Amino acid sequence: MQGKIKQLLSEIQSGSYNALARAITIVENELPGYEDLLLELQNTHQARVLGITGPPGAGKSTLVNALLQHWISKGKKIAVIAVDPSSPFNYGALLGDRIRMSEFYTNPNVFIRSLASRGALGGLHPKIIEITDLMKAAPFDLILVETVGVGQSEVEVAGLADCTVVALVPEAGDEVQTLKAGIMEIANIFVVNKADRDAAETLYRNLRIMVHEKAHNGKEIPVVKTIATESTGVSDLAEAVEQYFADHNTAPEKRLHLLTEKSWQIIQARKMQSISKSKLRNELATALADSSFNIYAFTKRFEQDIK
Repeated sequence: MQGKIKQLLSEIQSGSYNALARAITIVENELPGYEDLLLELQNTHQARVLGITGPPGAGKSTLVNALLQHWISKGKKIAVIAVDPSSPFNYGALLGDRIRMSEFYTNPNVFIRSLASRGALGGLHPKIIEITDLMKAAPFDLILVETVGVGQSEVEVAGLADCTVVALVPEAGDEVQTLKAGIMEIANIFVVNKADRDAAETLYRNLRIMVHEKAHNGKEIPVVKTIATESTGVSDLAEAVEQYFADHNTAPEKRLHLLTEKSWQIIQARKMQSISKSKLRNELATALADSSFNIYAFTKRFEQDIK
């Protein structure tokens, strides 16, 4: 098994998309060898991670498509993780970003993986950190992570990404005041997409006022207008992203927070390995018959019994 894992990693580092796809499947489904695979990971290529988030309907996928076109024309190798809402029936991806990005499906400089959120409360895939780390082992220049845009996914992607782009549309103009505290914390770049629509200029001005008020050391968060369907403003957005990468080379505090939470979850999972859920259920069923049942006292006794 160890030899196969090393061979798989060697193929990933050499740029094999087939090997990368197999490795993601192993990790995503926790197949035999997935822990060994993760333990052997080394960030040999140091690809930068760009998170693209925003409310549903902001045109995130179209924006990703336009950025792909731009960077591919510059000779870049790009990986895309597109997180879709899950089907409530089988936890499969519901929207299918690989269909929406079909023009890049056979491009040798693009690797696309569509993931279902699988009911994760934050809107991101529960194995998103591991899958991103796998992609970092491959020779990509950039890894784009597009979120569902619901729940806490905006905050989560800010911890995962080196740079977070928040895409908004003119219809969101009235929501800017409501969103102000949250999006100011996570956005490294704002995009007003569909900028040819009514009220786009108003949203743009409101965002500019907001970032000016919150400017730190005289530096304002960039606000870029785009019409992704026509690739208008996309080169300006790409330039803003590249400038951010050039100016920020250290891991942000948000990433430290995310990795702390991830490590905590890994430790919890390992500690829980010896606990049988079916045994817990059976003992609970018996304990519930007692009129003095108390869930906290029961849990404490159960925990002491398994030590």
